[in-house]
Amino acid sequence: MCCFSREIESVHNTRIFARSHSDGRQFIIYAMSISAKEDIAMVLPIPVVPGSGEKAVQFIALDKYPTIFNDMEKGFPVYRSKAAGPFAAARAIPAPKLEVQRVGSFDASYVPTAADFSRLDERFRLPEGTWEKLPGYKGFGFAVFKLRQGNHTVHPMAFSFPSATPERLFFPTLHIHDGKVHEKAEFDHTLYCQGAGLKTGEWQESPGIANQFMTTDKTQGIVLGAQHLYKRRLSGMLTNTDWLVKARAVV
Repeated sequence: MCCFSREIESVHNTRIFARSHSDGRQFIIYAMSISAKEDIAMVLPIPVVPGSGEKAVQFIALDKYPTIFNDMEKGFPVYRSKAAGPFAAARAIPAPKLEVQRVGSFDASYVPTAADFSRLDERFRLPEGTWEKLPGYKGFGFAVFKLRQGNHTVHPMAFSFPSATPERLFFPTLHIHDGKVHEKAEFDHTLYCQGAGLKTGEWQESPGIANQFMTTDKTQGIVLGAQHLYKRRLSGMLTNTDWLVKARAVV
């Protein structure tokens, strides 16, 4: 699901794709359905290589491919999966206002450390002291997407970052929906990825390669057309944390 700067009415059908690049960067694509009474920010903590600077995250517009996750799903037969397992890790420094980029229909910013949230508009910050309650996020950076109020499906958001965990794929699934960090949370997630060395007993592999059911040239190099995809479903009350999955880059 993710972390929100204000309380939301509902969020569901979260879908996340992850892939590592051989240069040590990781791609993430994120989409969901959300209902909120006011403009809010979605905050995704990410394990960025320390000292990477304010340009570490590269945002990628996928508004021209709003059906990307629907197409991914076409590659999989009906399947019931298991669910279990996870991870956790945010930090400090202020200065001038952070850069805001237009990415498709979103405004997006990269926040290098937890202390840098003071450089964002107040509406788009989490309650003060939130990250102090989560010491495992010390050293993390944060991708922030500013969302409009209302009830709607958010078109896919995508970005890449220099990963501090290059041998593992990071899925941002920590929930903070009401300003509080709960031990367990209700999951409604479908995770997708490409990579080598995955435990295939825990993931469903697509019978065909991505080019057979997706328009991969619209993904701007994020999804590899000649590779299979893997899928895992997380649902119900689970430990409230992010997920790390052991997987090597594929070329």
